[in-house]
Amino acid sequence: QVHFVESGGGSVQAGGFVRLFCVASGTTFDVERIGWYRQAPGMGRELVAVINKGGSTAVADSVKGRFSISRGNTQNTVSLEIYSLRPEDSAVYYCHVREQGVDYWGQGTQVTVSS
Repeated sequence: QVHFVESGGGSVQAGGFVRLFCVASGTTFDVERIGWYRQAPGMGRELVAVINKGGSTAVADSVKGRFSISRGNTQNTVSLEIYSLRPEDSAVYYCHVREQGVDYWGQGTQVTVSS
């Protein structure tokens, strides 16, 4: 019964900045992790960044140095900051929660980077 509200996507210029937001409602006390995946046209869905139950974070090697993940006011709120945007960052970004060993997905928010 996890529901997501995702926001912050849109069309931006290369070199710019975006901040994505996700609020996951209906979660239990046993949220293993919350984070973001992305999927570009013709590509598979890839892990971007996550925050684990203990507060530790992990960022994919492919985006490390430009992407930053952080929690909001609650454990079930997460932000993703993307710096120095590149056209290859264009993708649908999906908020994700793993809870009691089960994966839940948001509907996604589009980020389009123009040259």
